[in-house]
Parts: sequence; structure tokens; C-alpha cells
Amino acid sequence: MSACVPTRTTDSAHTPRANNPHAPPPGKKFRIAGADLSASIAVFLIALPLSLGIALATGAPLQAGLVAAAVGGILAGAVGGSPLQVSGPAAGLTVVTADLIQRYGWRTTCAITVLAGVAQLGLGCLRVARTALAVSPAVVHGMLAGIGVTIAVAQLHIVLGGTPQSSVLANLRGLPAQLADLRPAALSISVLTLAILLLWPRIPGRAGRVARILPAALVSVAAATAVASLGALPVDKVDLPSWRSHALAGLPEGPALGLVAAVLTITLVCSVQSLLGAVAVDKVVAGRHQLHAGVRRSDLNRELLGQGTANIVSGTLGGLPVAGVAVRSMANVRAGAVSRNSTMLHGVWVVVASLLLVPVLELIPLAALAALVMAVGIQMVSLNHIRTITRHREILVYAVTTLGVVFLGVLEGVGLGVGVAVAVSLHRLARTRITHCETDGVHHVRVRGQLTFLAVPRLSRALHLVPQGAEVIVELDGSFMDHAAYESLQCWQDAHTAHGGSAEITGRAGTRIAEPASTSHSCCRPWTPWRNHHCDRPQEEEQRSRPSGHQLASGISAFQRNTAPHVRGELARLAREGQQPAQLFLTCADSRVVTSMITSSGPGDLFVVRNVGNLVPLPGAESGDDSVGAAIEYAVDVLKVRSIVVCGHSGCGAMQALLTTPPGGAQTPLRRWLRHGLPSLERMGAQDRAWARLAGRAPADAVEQLCLTNVVQQLEHLKAHESVARRLADGDLELHGMYFHVGEAQSYLLTEGSGPEPLPDEVFDQVAPTDRTAVQRAPAG
Repeated sequence: MSACVPTRTTDSAHTPRANNPHAPPPGKKFRIAGADLSASIAVFLIALPLSLGIALATGAPLQAGLVAAAVGGILAGAVGGSPLQVSGPAAGLTVVTADLIQRYGWRTTCAITVLAGVAQLGLGCLRVARTALAVSPAVVHGMLAGIGVTIAVAQLHIVLGGTPQSSVLANLRGLPAQLADLRPAALSISVLTLAILLLWPRIPGRAGRVARILPAALVSVAAATAVASLGALPVDKVDLPSWRSHALAGLPEGPALGLVAAVLTITLVCSVQSLLGAVAVDKVVAGRHQLHAGVRRSDLNRELLGQGTANIVSGTLGGLPVAGVAVRSMANVRAGAVSRNSTMLHGVWVVVASLLLVPVLELIPLAALAALVMAVGIQMVSLNHIRTITRHREILVYAVTTLGVVFLGVLEGVGLGVGVAVAVSLHRLARTRITHCETDGVHHVRVRGQLTFLAVPRLSRALHLVPQGAEVIVELDGSFMDHAAYESLQCWQDAHTAHGGSAEITGRAGTRIAEPASTSHSCCRPWTPWRNHHCDRPQEEEQRSRPSGHQLASGISAFQRNTAPHVRGELARLAREGQQPAQLFLTCADSRVVTSMITSSGPGDLFVVRNVGNLVPLPGAESGDDSVGAAIEYAVDVLKVRSIVVCGHSGCGAMQALLTTPPGGAQTPLRRWLRHGLPSLERMGAQDRAWARLAGRAPADAVEQLCLTNVVQQLEHLKAHESVARRLADGDLELHGMYFHVGEAQSYLLTEGSGPEPLPDEVFDQVAPTDRTAVQRAPAG
């Protein structure tokens, strides 16, 4: 039995998974993959000490960190839109939460967390999640760097054996006195923790690979705990009061404006950090094909809903604010997690540890947790981010945001950063340099920067310096040109060429980026690689108003200007090395079947043979026209292709003619050619064969059935060719069938399968767009 599998970008709207893309497949029992189980343990071992350390850094009850870790893992994992992102108490919220606790107390801070969760639910329902991604990366990284600096300076006091102050300035002023009053025991524990954090990932060789199975955070805290306990060092340790005395959320108390600002701050930081974390996880998953096959991209609006739900519950239960955490999320992905089950399980392990491992947790020195959190704060000031931002000339935005967060606060720092980012953008938009010079009789007008209406007067002056009839090149070095500038440039070019001059508009690399209406292509096609192209008239009107010769010349001209510069290097390589295609692609001559588009292929990838009906005549049956047989022999024996694809399509006129043309009559060239399709007609009419099925359904009509059957029959004809049979016997050639449904823009890939009767001989079924070829069989009927 043959089976056909389409390459599909979305699930069918008729399946239960369409409304819930992360739900388990219908009809399958819930089960936890081994990869999820091991990944959840790895994440738990990182989350446990970090949750306690972040709670310590904020001044909240230590149990609040455990509550947030458990709720974030279970609820945000179950409801959120990013399956592999791990949520919990985040270092990015440390400074904000610590400030709120000092101002309003712990119970009001919990109430603020609940209100921030409600705000996140509202944002998720309004579907505005992607607007958060419009914030400049320099602002986001500057905010995280400022928070990191604040955390590191505060925790340095605990590392030295003291108590942190309420602000960065106070901590800096108190640092000399703290250095004069060191506590050697606390300092030694902190140094040991930092040393292990630094050296553990750098252990070389096989021993290092084995050692890195355990996360450095766990090993460093465990080692510090063992040394403090065995050495009976006089250091402060974790104190977890009874859960019976755990403080829950209370009614918010304080000035209304202050509370509103606090809710907005928590909402902003939690939402932006979670959304950016989800996008980062998507990028990592996309680069790991074994994960990308089974994990969908994040639904950012749903992620906001999940984070909001988690914050409501965490605040109500007396936990810290919850957000997506990059360290735990990356650990989850690298540990091989394949679904949201790993995130939820890690929350379950936190609950178990909070209830059963309290005596063990109370052995942990506070200095070790402080050193761990200080290291996290230092890592938030990323040199890679600074280099990237410097390269994009946004270091001013980064520096202002960082300093604003450090000395003024998170909300104030972010506001300053956004203001500076807007000012920098406006400056770049308005700062345009336009120069004119003449070289070897050719006038060059160079535009550096964005070409907007503000630069039109200067552009006009420069263009009018060019004498009539001269050859001129306008070089645009910018990523944006507004309508006013485009119209001004186009009108000048029309007038200049009308007076006998020549004008070419290029980018810095010499590629044309503006195309006036007089030479534009005859229609708008989204797969054509051009910019600043406008199409004011429908395609049909353009075709009626212009002769076909003009359309051909216009298309060739557009290719030379827009596409040729992009492919010239690759075509030059193919010209030197010769063609080495991997596939022979035999398809119909129908104009709607664009082989390069439906296969995402480029020059040199496919050896294409097209004819009416995608027919493969049997050897010796072409009556003097051996074109198809010659192409097959050349592709198989000379080009050494590794596979042959026969591609049919819906609404094939050749198949319609086979069904509707009566026997007899004049033997025109078309009718003589279509006789090679008669075996397909006989195969479809055979009583012992069930009709093929397409994606689990019967074909829409007899024409569609014949189109499907014809693909299978032509594959049988291919096997009769000597060169093909020989390569198949050697095992170094594959045959594939393909069916393209034009109206649905859906491709189906035919693979070999087998099955008992009464299943049909050909089953065309669906598979997700992950290059997997799992085949599901459909019953005949």
C-alpha cells in the first residue's frame, strides 16, 4: 500500500488541537516522557537554591520563594503559551519587590502581586502581548543590567557578613565600614560558593562532562552547606518557619497613586521579562531540530494569561511575583524537555521539597545563597549584550536605562530609557547627509541616512545640480524612504529621462531599491524580492492595458535590477562547478504549479521535467519523441540524482480530458500524448482496487481521484526504465510521489507503505510540518 503525506503548516481547523495547539493528540492517554522527567529534576535542582536566594535578597519570608517557584512551575506551565519556559521568582524582580516590602510591608506586597496578575490577564485578553516586543532591546537589557548591579551591590554586604541597606547609594557608602568589620566565616562560605560556581562548568575532559550533570548552583550550595555543618562555622542559616504561620495576602494599604505605580511596575517587569524569555526559548528550540519537531512556537497572549494566573495565585498564597526565568528555561531546553510536563513537574518537586526537606533546607548558610544571587546579578550585566548594543549605536540608551534603574528605580529607569531611545530614533530619522559629485562624466548623488519628507528640500537641491541629459546614479544608503521622498525622486527621474538623461537608483551595494511606476512590474507578487514597490492597479487591468511583449520585457528588467544581484554569486558558482541536483522533479506543465515555490528550492536544486499531465511513458512507447525517457536517463546516469519525484496537481486539464474525451476521432498531438495516461484511467476503474483517500477523506470527484491515481501509476512506469530499475536495485535511488492541491496551497508527499485489505492502495494523509513521515492509515469507504 502507498501512503501520501502532506507538508502542512497548521493543524486542520476541524481537529481538537486547532483551538489548543499545545494539547496532547486526541485519543492518546496522558503520559510523561522520560526526557521531561529528567529535565524537571535538573530544573528543580537549579530552582530550589535560587528561589531561596531571591527571597532572601528581597527581604521576603524564605517560604515565599518556594511558593512562587511551585505556583510558577505548575500554573504558568499548565496555562502559559510557552511550553518549555520555566516560571518562578525572577532575579529581575528582586529590586522592585524589595522596595515594595520596605514601603508597604509583606502582606500589601502580596496584594500588589495579585493586582499585577489581574492586569496581566487583562493585557492577555486584549491580545497586546506582541506590543511589548516593540521596546528597544537596549532598554530591556539596560533594565536587567541595572537590576543586576543593584542585586550584586546589595548581596555583597551579606557575603561580607553584614546587612544590606535600602538603596545602591547607601550600600556603596556603607561598604568601607563593612569591609572593616568582616565576618571571616560568612566570607569563607561565600568565597567557596563563588569559586565552585565559577570553576564547576570549566572542569575539562570526561570528568567535566560527567560533573556537569549536576548544576553548578546546586553543587556550590551543597558544598557550602557541608563545610558549614561539618566545620560548625558560626554563620546564619536558612530559617523556615512553620507553614501554619505563613503570611498570606492582605488588603492593600497605602497611597492610591503609589499602589497604582507599584502594580504597573510589577506588571511591566513581569510581562516584558516573560515575553522576551518566551521568544528566546523559541529561538533555542528552532535551532535544536530534535526539539523543534515536537514543540510549537509560543503563543505570547496565552503566555500573558498564564503569567497573570500564576501571579494571582502566588500573591494570594503569600508568594513572590512570578515571571519567566531565563536560567531555568535554558536549562529545561538543554536537558531535553519535549513538553510542558517538565515545567509542571519541577513545580511538583518544589512542593515536595518544601514539605519534606525542611530540616535539610535549614542547614543552608545564608551567605551561600547571597553569593549565588550575587553571581546571578553579575551575570545580568552581559558583555555580549553590550557589544551588540554598541555595534547598533544604542549604547547611550543602554547606559541611561542602567543608571536610571540603579539610582532612581526600575520604572523611572525604563521611562528614561524609552525617552532616550525615541530621541535617538528621531535624531537618526532627521539626520540625512546628501552629497553630489561627478566622476568620469557620471554624476553621483549620495544619500546617507533615512530619506523622509524632512530631507526632500535638500534632495531636490542636489538633484537639480545634475545637468539635463547627463548620466546619474542616485545611491541611497538607508533602510527607510517615505512617500514624500519617493514621489519627489520618481518625479525627478521621469523628468530627467524625458530630457534624454539616464538615471539609476541604487543602494550602497549597487542594487536597485526604488522602482518608479513607469518601469514597475506588471503586478504585485509577494514572493518577488523588491522593496518600495507600489501596485496601484489590479493584475487583470495591467494585463489588459499592456501588450504581452511589454510584460515580458518588464519582468526581465525587474529580474536584472532586483533579483539578479542576489543570485549572481550562486549562479556563478554553479556555472563554474556545473549542475549537481539532488532530485529529478517531473511535474505538469500547468502554469499554476511553481516548482521552486512549492519545494522552497533554488538554482541547482532540482532537475525539472514538465509535460502535459506529468506523464512518464513506458520505454519504447513515445513513438519517436524520447524527451521524457532521455531526461530520465540523463538525470539518473549522468547527474546521479538521488531521488525522483512525480508531482501531480488538482484540477489537471489532462486528467479532465482523459475522463471526458470519447474514444475515436482525429488523433491530434494532444490526444496521441494523452494515451500514456490511459493506464492510470484503467487503474482507477479496476474493480479490485479501492479508491485513494486524501487526508482521510474521499476525493472530491472523479477528476481528483484520477489525478491521485495518475501519480502512483507514473511511479510504476518509472520502474520500467532500465536506468531507474538498476539504481533502485542498488539501493541508491528513491522514488516519491507528490500531489499539490492548488486551491488549498497544500502539498502531499507520497511514501511507500503496506496494509491489509480492505484498505485502499493509496492513502493520502497529513503530517505536521516537521519533515517527519509518520503515516496514518484511513479505512476505505
